[in-house]
Amino acid sequence: QVQLVESGGGLVQPGGSASLSCVPSMSMFSFYSMGWYRQAPGKSRQLVAAITSAGSTKYADAVKGRFTISRDNAKNTVYLQMSSLEAEDTAVYYCNAKDVNRSNEDGTRPYNYWGQGTQLTVSS
Repeated sequence: QVQLVESGGGLVQPGGSASLSCVPSMSMFSFYSMGWYRQAPGKSRQLVAAITSAGSTKYADAVKGRFTISRDNAKNTVYLQMSSLEAEDTAVYYCNAKDVNRSNEDGTRPYNYWGQGTQLTVSS
């Protein structure tokens, strides 16, 4: 069973910086598209940033210019560097891996693997 182990987060003051790391247990890590999602209280889980196996990235409008997603295939790790943090960034952040070779129960692809989530709180 694939596991995604996240680290980082915690309590950060507004305007500060933080970083998250995710280490998936799957082999052939470099072939997976990876991403970070977040879920704030009372809200649905939303995409924050994603990076393909080729290194192409995309970001939610709310974090463009403040967050940077990257990956180190040699270390099997994906990162999320966050700066100029705002209270609205407070959420549980989840690491995501997409497996295009595995189907969901309804037959759709890709299959999504999720980390357990890590809390980021931006508050003074």
